[in-house]
This record gives sequence, structure tokens and C-alpha cells, in this order.
Amino acid sequence: MSKLKGRLQVLQIYRLLQYVHGHDMVQIEKMLQCGVDNLVNLTEPKDGMGALHVAVAANDEELVSFLLSHGALPDIQDKNGCTPVMSAVELGNDAIVALLAQNHANMRLQDAEGKGVLFYCIYPTKRHTRCLQVALKFKADANNVSAQGTHVFQLMCEKALECSPKCLIMLDGGADPNATNEKTGVTALMEAARAGLLPLVRAILKRGGNPNALDRKRLTAVHYAAMGGFFEVIQVLSAYSADMAVISLEECSALHYAAAAGDANCCKFLAQRGCNPKLKNHEGLLPRQIAKDCGHKAAAKELRKAEKQPAKGHKSTAVGPLSDLWALTLHDWSNENEDDLRRACGNKSDVVSAERFVSVLEELKAPVEVGQIHIVMAAHDRGREGCINVNDFIKGTKYVKKPFLLSSYVPKKKKEKGGKGGKKKGKFVLPLPICTLTPELMPRRPDGGPPHFLIETYWNHSDPRRFDPDHPPVHPVMNDSGWYLEKPNSVFINMGYCVRSGDLESMDLAFSQGVPVDVQDQFYKTPLMLACSTGNYEMVRYLLSRGADVNMCDQFLWTPLHHAAHAGQVELIELLLEAGASVDAPALSGGTPLMRAIESSRPSCVDYLIKAGASVVAENKKGKNCLDVARAFGDSRVIELVRDKMDSLPKPKDGPRGKGGKPQKSLKSSLVIYTSFHSASLVISCLFPQVWGKPPTTSQLMSKIEKRKDPLSLELDFDDFMMPFSQTFQRKTLDLPKSTE
Repeated sequence: MSKLKGRLQVLQIYRLLQYVHGHDMVQIEKMLQCGVDNLVNLTEPKDGMGALHVAVAANDEELVSFLLSHGALPDIQDKNGCTPVMSAVELGNDAIVALLAQNHANMRLQDAEGKGVLFYCIYPTKRHTRCLQVALKFKADANNVSAQGTHVFQLMCEKALECSPKCLIMLDGGADPNATNEKTGVTALMEAARAGLLPLVRAILKRGGNPNALDRKRLTAVHYAAMGGFFEVIQVLSAYSADMAVISLEECSALHYAAAAGDANCCKFLAQRGCNPKLKNHEGLLPRQIAKDCGHKAAAKELRKAEKQPAKGHKSTAVGPLSDLWALTLHDWSNENEDDLRRACGNKSDVVSAERFVSVLEELKAPVEVGQIHIVMAAHDRGREGCINVNDFIKGTKYVKKPFLLSSYVPKKKKEKGGKGGKKKGKFVLPLPICTLTPELMPRRPDGGPPHFLIETYWNHSDPRRFDPDHPPVHPVMNDSGWYLEKPNSVFINMGYCVRSGDLESMDLAFSQGVPVDVQDQFYKTPLMLACSTGNYEMVRYLLSRGADVNMCDQFLWTPLHHAAHAGQVELIELLLEAGASVDAPALSGGTPLMRAIESSRPSCVDYLIKAGASVVAENKKGKNCLDVARAFGDSRVIELVRDKMDSLPKPKDGPRGKGGKPQKSLKSSLVIYTSFHSASLVISCLFPQVWGKPPTTSQLMSKIEKRKDPLSLELDFDDFMMPFSQTFQRKTLDLPKSTE
């Protein structure tokens, strides 16, 4: 960084930076020719920024090349020690980084914090990966340690989940596999194990990473792998002779962390490879207790087996398979280095001589001593032929006990049992599809709109600052909101939602647009059926006034009266019967509205239907009459009503059974339909862009809520309200455990 010596230099450098910001190359060249000496390498006094810094920050490759051609130094530093190449790397501009590198930028310079250019590459983008490759190509320090003691490779491994390819590139570029954070003692291998990245862990170990290094908390890479339950990582660490029995400052082994993670394979493997399952931590907890407290049943089961294992005799004998740690480590090593082992022994044949086999193990630095090699050879060469089968050695079946083999951790495929000894097949159950209307029965509207059961939502398009439900316009002429408010787009919703919410305005709008009052939704339900099933009295009365068919059926042949009786609403039953509903209409299963009322356990509904002439001797397709249904649902009040009615009936004479009641007389003519139209001698027509409508006021809404709460008890509110059938079913379900006790 060149120091400024006078006011003229300060003014000229600021003027030059302005031209660089504006990409005015003509003025820049004029300034460099006519300005003070070495102006291109001067920096402004506040932050120490030079012309090259500004050009790099603007990602202007052309301007950077222009300044370099006019003598700009690529190694100029600002007050934080940052060079242009560091800024370019941080921005991920690999083209500018390559340009600066070709102009002999020093990649080993460090900023004020001791960080080199590689510290600025740790971002999860492909552009930063290319910047890293360029920097390493031009001799950047892959083992740079900052002033705070952070190794660049260890920091990159700390973010390995985002920067895994960069970590592998760093290893190829000469990074120390044992890179350590001087403050925490955490190594690059520990960070890779914590992230569970098997390729990175394997690459670090192959280049000489120490699997037994300890951090400040006496944790090893095995501990960090166990925290995440990474079984394959622990297996690779075991192949490189990692000590599984290391205890941390909190008196925890790797088995404690694996138990907390809940991986059963990790717990089993660690217990077999040297972790003591009976070791308690500083809180006095065993690994099995930790797994049990965390709800990991499979891990707790494996730990229980591990606790019993030493008591059965975990000692190897001179004859037979082994379970010693050295034999298990050799078995893990042979599986990890299988390709190298086969290549060294020769891929042509699986059988090699004993001498060749010993030399290969020594050449590949297998974790085994000479005396132990002879034990392994004796197990494989029982016929004393002087030959070893490489496949048998890798499988380990001849010198390692079966429960300790790596093949025991592979999930076994369940064998399909057939023939006489096979498992009997269960009873075939025909899947029952949900019955819905076919697209042919739900045609779209003539204008291309949705089917008729999807209706347009009514929108009261009035200025809320002038009108509201409590202060409507006195006359429609006063409401000129439609002239200056933008009309909203049409929104179509299922008519069932309008029925449940009592949206009469949207229903009026739909019927005025030609939507049939008995339109069926995709589940065959008409608006009247939905209103009856939800117990909405006002909506039922409104739909009847619109001419809704009280005897229309859904796919189960349920009429609106079935739904009203099942909902336990006696007011709706009375209204439907007055409108001409059939009192004994049979459903698909043969059930009548009286049977549905019995199921709802509402004596008032049952009594009203009986008085209206409903037959108590009608039977469904299972051959059960109303008394049988009442006994099945167990309401004594309903049983008594039905029994009294059946006892009062005259005993049938010989011959076919007569009907239980007389046909219900239609009272449809007695239904009064209220209209708001009246005649006038003088008719004045006026077209308004929007009519106010009749939205309910606040007092009307409150009175509506009061009416809804009338049939409810003090124990219920709208949020937890259930229809009578659901309420009775829930009560009986809760009483079942008490009766069994």
C-alpha cells in the first residue's frame, strides 16, 4: 500500500476511484498519463482501497485487465490486509482470479487476521470451487493457520456438509490430514466424522489422519461419529485401528453417544470392538439407560445383550474362531482394503501361497503382528497345503466368530414360505373405493366455468370506509363504490362450505345464475342433505323455500330426512315432514330414518318419527328391526319408546305383514314462501354497478349465535361441539375400559 504524501495525491486518487466506479476508461487513461506518479497503485486514506480493489469489487474483468496493463500491482493491500485476489475469490469471480494469478499475484499473502486467500474460498458454490483450484494451482498455502489458530483445512471440514468437494481438493493440494484447531483441539477428521461424510473420512485416513487424536474434551473421531449414529464411519475408523474405548472428560465412551443417537448397529459394533457397556458416565447412567430414556428400544435391546456378553465368556480359545480385538480390527481392515488386497495378491486367482499372503499383509501394513498372522494362517490352512483363499480371509468366517462378522450387520432378506409349511393367507378383503360422481355427470358450465356445485363467492363490493353491515346505505343510489373500486376476480368455492357457514348471499347469487337447487357435489350430496347433516335450521328452511327436493337420494339412498335423523335434530325432522318427506324411505342397507334417529340416541327424534307414522317393524337387509337396532346402541330411553310402540301395535294376522304406518300426507302446500317483491304503479329502472345486498348486522349475528347455543348444554361450545351420534359413540368408547375392569 503506497502512502499518500500530499493533498494533490489524495484528490487525484479519489477522482480516479470515481472514474473506476463509472467505468470511464478514457478518463482513467488520461488520469494515469497526466496525474501524479504511480497513481494506479495509490490507495485512498480511509480504507486503503485502490483502483484495482474497486474494479474487482465491481466484477469488471475488462477494467481489471486494463489497470493491470497500465502497471497496477496485483498484490496491493488495503488497511485490513486484503488483496484484490482475496476480494475476487470471496466474490467467486474465477475469471478475475485467473487473470490476477496470471499477472503474478502472490497467493501466499495474508490479511491482518493471518488469513490467506484459501480462507475466502469456503462458500458452497461451483464458482468458489474453481477459485480454490486456481489458487492451489498457483501455490496457495493449503496449511495456512490464522492468527487465532484456525487451520484452513480444519475450518473447511467444519463446513463439510456444504463444502465436501473442496475438502477433497484441499487434500489433493497438500493439506495436512491432521490439521487441528489450536483452541479447541478438534481435527479435520473429527469434523468429517461429525458430518458423517464417509468419502472424506476415508480420504483423510488414507493420507495419514490420526483416528486416535484427542481434542480439549478428550473426544476422538469415534465419539463424533457416534453422536450422529454414522455406523459406516465408525466401521472405517475401526479398520484404521481407532481406539473405541476412549473415555471423555464427562466420563462418556462412544457407546454413550451412540445410545443417545439410537442407532442399534452402532451400539452393537462399539460394544464388540472394545467399548464397555457397563461403564457409567458422570451422571451415573449406563448406555442402556440413556437409550431407554430416549425411547430407542432397539438400541436398548442390543445394549442389554452386550451387558450379558462378557459374562458368557468373551475370551478367545486357541482353537476355533476368535473374538479378540486384533482379529476384529484385521477383519474390518480387510473389508476396507479389499480392492488393494486383491490387486496385490493378483486378480487372476483367489488362492495364493502362504508366503505371498504374508508379504502382501506386510506390504499393505495390515494392523497385525507376526504371531497373530500365523494364527490366522492356521485357521485358513487346516490341511497344511500352504495356500490361503483370499475370499475366505475377507469374509472372516474361518477366524472370526459369526456374531462379530461385518456380514451380520447386513439386513437379511425374509424368505418366502411356500407349500404346505407356508403361512396361511389371510381372508381376502375387497377394497371399497370411495364412490364419487364421474366427470360425465359433472359437466362444466356453458361458458367454460367449473361444475355447478362450485359456486361464485358473493363479495360485497362497497367502500368499508363509508359503509358496513351496521351502517348500510339508505338507498342504493348512495352507494357509488362500484364506480371507483376495482372489481375483484371471481372466486369459486364448494357449495357445501356455503351451506355449513350459512352464506345465504353466495347461495342467492348462485341460484340467480341458474345453478340448480338440488345440484350434487362430487360425493352425491345436495345442499339440503348437507344442511340437514350439520343441523342448520335456517339453511334448511331457505333451501325448502327455493324448492329443494326433500326425497332426493345420495349414493347410499339416504334422503335429507335420513341425515336430519342421524344428526338428531327434531326441528329439521318436523320441517322436512311438513314439506312432504317420505317417513319410511329405505336406504341402500334397508335402514329407515327412524333407525338413524335411534342410532343418534335422541328420544325426542324417535318419538316424533313414531308419532308421524314411522314403522317400527321395518327391517334392514340384515333382518334387524328398530328394536334390534335400539338394543345394539344401548340407550334405555329409546328402547322403551320403541318397545311401547311395538306392544301397542295389533298382532298381525296370517298373511303378509302390513306396513307399520299410513302414508304421510304431503304438507308441501302449507309451506309459506316469503317474498320481498311488491307491485308499484310507477316503475323506475336504474342500473347500478354493485348492489349492497343484505348482510347481517352485528346484533343479528349475535342473535344467531344465541340461537345456535340454545340446543347445546353448558358443557359444550362450538369448537368442541359434536353431533349426537358422534357424541354417543365417543361416550361408549370411553366407557369400554371401565366395563372391562
